[in-house]
Amino acid sequence: MEKIRNHAAGIDIGARQVFVSVEGEPVCSFETFTSDLMALSNYLADQKVETVAMEATGVYWFVLYDILRQAGLDVWLVDGRQTRQVPGRKTDVKDCQWIQQLHSYGLLNRCYVSEGLLKELRSYQRIREDHLRSASMHIQHMQKALIGMNIRLPEVLSQIHGKSGIAMIQAILEGERDKEKLLSLCHYTLREKKREQLIKALEGHYTEAGLFALSQGYQAYVFYQGQIQACDKKMEETLARINQDKDMPEGFEVGTRKPIRHNKPQVENLDKHLLKIFGGRDATRLPGFTDYNWLQLYSELGSDLSNWPSEKHFTSWLGLSPGQNNSGSQKRTRAKGKPLVGQIFKEIAHGLLNSKYIGWGAFGRRIKGRKGAPIAIKATARKLAVQYWRLMVKGSNFVERGIEAYEKQLIAQKQKQLNRLAMELNMVVTTG
Repeated sequence: MEKIRNHAAGIDIGARQVFVSVEGEPVCSFETFTSDLMALSNYLADQKVETVAMEATGVYWFVLYDILRQAGLDVWLVDGRQTRQVPGRKTDVKDCQWIQQLHSYGLLNRCYVSEGLLKELRSYQRIREDHLRSASMHIQHMQKALIGMNIRLPEVLSQIHGKSGIAMIQAILEGERDKEKLLSLCHYTLREKKREQLIKALEGHYTEAGLFALSQGYQAYVFYQGQIQACDKKMEETLARINQDKDMPEGFEVGTRKPIRHNKPQVENLDKHLLKIFGGRDATRLPGFTDYNWLQLYSELGSDLSNWPSEKHFTSWLGLSPGQNNSGSQKRTRAKGKPLVGQIFKEIAHGLLNSKYIGWGAFGRRIKGRKGAPIAIKATARKLAVQYWRLMVKGSNFVERGIEAYEKQLIAQKQKQLNRLAMELNMVVTTG
């Protein structure tokens, strides 16, 4: 094999020490304090190193990556699965030497790393997602406390953390026990359609321990809602900074947006911000996309998808493309990497499987009947990712033609296959 990088270094990052390997030099170690990382950068400059490879280890690489980039080095952040050694003794010293050797021969692939304001936006978005998960845990605590007192609101209301549910829980914690007064706090549609059920559900067996548990869950839920609003404010400020020198494309109209039904961010003019960033290319024209999951994708991927040369590279990086790991007659499946953004596409695809009007929903249900839900969701997510890449890189517009058009397409494919088979068998297809 030919060495393609003669001035390359390999770094193994740990919580306490960082080990650096430069070809022809003994391995050096540095502590993880900022002054030591600056000394590491100076050491690489003294050794005339031009490019560095290091593993994406937790959050330990963040500061070192920025310091080395500021020093003018070509820094390669690589997936740890690419640097696995052959069986044998494993130490941090050997790890950094192995990384340096692989990098010098060009056997490593660079990870995507967001920078600048996009990195800041991604941080706020991920913190927001963490708060949403924490809030959902406390919703379960409230449900458990209500059921423990036989207050059956979770069986009657679709979500107890809606406006009506929260109003009743707050009143219960303030000492209200009258069922009619609690019912009056509900939305009028609930009072009209579920009056008898709600009256029965509100007749509970109140206990001191149950009320304490309900109070704890409610207060924690309210706290995380405040944290989510703080994240929304920071995201709004960051989007404004990203778009401070950008204008809406001339002659472009925003139009009516798809509703965001769950976890809607309180970001003013979110749709306009995204359209400015993408130059008028609107991802919400794709099935299942709203401004919210478009914001999620932008915070993870950025606006320039040309980093992936083709749609196949893109779906493979997402972990959505089919793969093989066969050996002889054995056909095995191997789990690929699962970036967070791939899961976002899967969540969108999961919603499409229940659609009664969208062609891709029919496609997903057809796959689901043959191979099961996980494969159907992955296949539909891949179609979404391909179309998203085409829209953002090539500007290809997508038109949803509905289930009827999809079924006609299936029939046309079956007719073509049947005609081909008839030709092979020297037969003629006739219609009755």
